[in-house]
Amino acid sequence: MSIRTIAIAAMMSTTMLVGAAQAENVLRWTSQGDALTLDPMGQNEGPTNSMNGQIYEPLVTRDQDMVLEPGLAESWKPLGATGWEFTLRKGVKFHDGADFTAEDVAFSVKRAQAQSSDFKEQVKSIKEVKIVDDHTVQFLTDGPNPILPNEITNLYMMDKGWAEKNNVLEPQDFAAGEETFAVRNANGTGPFIVDQRLPDELTVLLKNSNWWGAANAEHNIDKIEYRPIKNAATRVAALLSGEVDFVLDPPLQDLKRIDSSAELKTVTVNQIRTIFFGMDQGIDELRSSDVKGKNPFQDKRVRQAFYQALDVAAIQRVVMEGLSFPAGIITSPGVHGFTKELDARRPFDPAAAKGLLADAGYPNGFTIQLDCPNNRYNNDEKICQAAVAMLAKIGVTVKLDAIPKSQHFPKIKNRVSDFYMLGWGVPTLDSHYVFSYLMHSKGSWNGTGFANARVDELTDAFAIETDLSKRDKMIAEAWSIVKDEIVYLPIHHQVIGWGMSTKLDLPITPNDSPQFRWAKLQ
Repeated sequence: MSIRTIAIAAMMSTTMLVGAAQAENVLRWTSQGDALTLDPMGQNEGPTNSMNGQIYEPLVTRDQDMVLEPGLAESWKPLGATGWEFTLRKGVKFHDGADFTAEDVAFSVKRAQAQSSDFKEQVKSIKEVKIVDDHTVQFLTDGPNPILPNEITNLYMMDKGWAEKNNVLEPQDFAAGEETFAVRNANGTGPFIVDQRLPDELTVLLKNSNWWGAANAEHNIDKIEYRPIKNAATRVAALLSGEVDFVLDPPLQDLKRIDSSAELKTVTVNQIRTIFFGMDQGIDELRSSDVKGKNPFQDKRVRQAFYQALDVAAIQRVVMEGLSFPAGIITSPGVHGFTKELDARRPFDPAAAKGLLADAGYPNGFTIQLDCPNNRYNNDEKICQAAVAMLAKIGVTVKLDAIPKSQHFPKIKNRVSDFYMLGWGVPTLDSHYVFSYLMHSKGSWNGTGFANARVDELTDAFAIETDLSKRDKMIAEAWSIVKDEIVYLPIHHQVIGWGMSTKLDLPITPNDSPQFRWAKLQ
């Protein structure tokens, strides 16, 4: 053997030993749909916020029990009726090494208030961010805001200098299909750093060794590899074969099969998310209907007919395998303002539904298109298929258009959908979040065109009311109005199930957002 061959062999042996000594804990996981963007203010969507929440951080976050806890702010206090003061952590660095300061907070709030931001409702009350010093900021509000700390748990802090350097001072306009540097690149303060981003294919995150929480970190993850797998059977097969360690959204009917494996386990929890259908009542003529010159959804009798034609108990039993709860309003238990009384449903009654349609002038029904995502919610396309069949029984011909969420959501935001599925989680755990986005006439996700002066007045009022008794009465009145008007068609509150390796310890939370800063891999 030549000296050169011996040297190469020795070098390879040394490299292998070093590699073995530095073996990584790699967490491989999947779900049906990818994050829509890495711009932390570009799209307010659950999986997108979840991915960005590994990279970026808010001032205020939540613990495993959904209780508020310090994030980039060590503490906060109200300033009477004028706002809130936040004391920032010292020594926090962005991934590129830049210091996190009050200037970045002021910039991030301003960016979130931009027209293209999908978070502007959550910072609507902030009229000024006053920098007291490098680590103290005051959010001066337009009147009192008792829930402001709750509203900013998904407001991620960005580096002003990085945004200026990369020309991303404003969020991408997602609905318009805008592409910016922030869509595929990120510079946060969080526990993981973006190493590779191939949308809809692969995202690789690496441990941030310089994370401010590293000394007390609960996780032992060195690398995260995320690959979206749209096909449900393929996702389960990947888990069963050991190709992945964690599946966020295994089919509910496969949970028992996964649990039967000695090497796998499942966990379930009632999610803070409600699934429903929206109907555009705000335009004079529907785009996809054969009814011309008027809009059937502007007649409450038609909306009620659709409501009473939907057998949500059958959807719960057959489609959801029992893992859902029929809903009467479009927010779930755990959200302030929810009550069992409000959540009671009108009866399923297809005969009455047919009568309502006839009374409204549609004895033979009409045609309409239902827009539905096929890679976002538990059994989303199957729910829509069931609804199509149920509405057919009252004479309504529904054309189903089931498409990926990246194409579906812009339809709602751009107000080009007549009839659509949507699911809504509530990170603030307060009804104001639901009303400001979905029921207020200026709500950015109000694809129904619903506009009610009293609901607008109440929504604005209970945002600033500090008398809790008065505030609760306002919330109850607002819910009563929209429920009576049948603004949306509630289907159910989701139950979520996660499937994972027994080697993985990852607590499930009601917001369906895995926090890998809590993950431990044996």
